[in-house]
Amino acid sequence: MNASAPAKLFDCRDAYVLAVEELAATDDRIVAVVNDSVGSSKLGKFRDRFPERLINVGIAEQNMVSVGAGLANGGKIPFVSGAACFLTARAMEQIKVDCAYSQANVKLCGISSGVAYGELGATHHSIEDIAWLRAIDQLTVIVPSDPWETAEAIKAAAAHDGPVFVRISRMPVPELPRSGAAFQIGKAEILRDGVDVAIIANGTLVHRALQAADRLAGMGIQARVINMSTVSPLDEEAVAAAAATGAIVTAEEGLARGGLGGAVAEYCAAHSPVRIRSLGFPGFLPTGSASWLMERFGLTSDGIVEAASSLLGKVARP
Repeated sequence: MNASAPAKLFDCRDAYVLAVEELAATDDRIVAVVNDSVGSSKLGKFRDRFPERLINVGIAEQNMVSVGAGLANGGKIPFVSGAACFLTARAMEQIKVDCAYSQANVKLCGISSGVAYGELGATHHSIEDIAWLRAIDQLTVIVPSDPWETAEAIKAAAAHDGPVFVRISRMPVPELPRSGAAFQIGKAEILRDGVDVAIIANGTLVHRALQAADRLAGMGIQARVINMSTVSPLDEEAVAAAAATGAIVTAEEGLARGGLGGAVAEYCAAHSPVRIRSLGFPGFLPTGSASWLMERFGLTSDGIVEAASSLLGKVARP
């Protein structure tokens, strides 16, 4: 990134819908199912281009997921799209039974995840989604970090035989600096190497982790940065390598308890005991903008620097 100019920011929903449109153009099995969320899912162009392949069930998330499962059983590849807070909470039984237990080839797309709907309060915050979805057997859970990875995750989900949940952010993020990258479900991405501490992040926290690593380098701390976009199945080999540094910081836009932080802690407790600091939201949150909530609860590059330096017994410098 050019440090002299602000990085261009992107809404990952744009990458999501473009990828779905491109898939649909070459595969007539691709359909979209929404819960009166064509606008928030940015699927208007898809509807106009493929009017017979978008099903709007109205504000009925349980029905939406079941319709998706039925379409999958009929040979279609449905992208079931809705606000993450309602898709995962209201339709949990259908996700568990109709999709995961039945191994229906459904692609669940949680839109505007995390605290994107910050000002609408705790009812619209989707911070528990990864924690409870990770508990469902045979459900792949992916949290992309930027527009490139969002598009690649959608393509990989379409090619994967089985239910997948993709968490799609609307909070603006920059494109991550990477070269020769290839997205693979269940495989972590090493964005920066380091031997003193490992920062494992996903989603909107990955670019903040890279910023934190730059600051830590100035303090003489070499931080490994790992983009753990697939939370389930977890890349255990990457976690074991991270534990070898002697210290791990996890960071995510959601509950660390049960989410990415929980997954890493569970593995390390059983296989590679190590000092861990998990950054995430503590529970129900106050009403406020997404940026204010992230700052308030330390989900920033400064928060990651503070967590890593304190874990190593050092004092963070501004």
